[in-house]
Amino acid sequence: MNKGELIEAIASATGSTKADAGRALDATIENITKALKKGDTVTLIGFGTFKVSKRAARTGRNPQTGAELKIPARKVPSFKAGAGLKDAVN
Repeated sequence: MNKGELIEAIASATGSTKADAGRALDATIENITKALKKGDTVTLIGFGTFKVSKRAARTGRNPQTGAELKIPARKVPSFKAGAGLKDAVN
């Protein structure tokens, strides 16, 4: 399922227009992104938790030359599925 198909599914489930469903989805994604930028955690009970994890600096290798290079530390978004989502999938 891609974003367009998700918007169609939201529109049909809620009885709203595709435009309204698209704006709602965009607002949801935008607000989750804003919260993660601030370092907050977003928990949707039964679905899962979005949070920011820290990845430590490490040494990597260029696969073509074998030369070592330093990979800097960074923050990465992560998602942990909730019990409801895990049960639905299994």
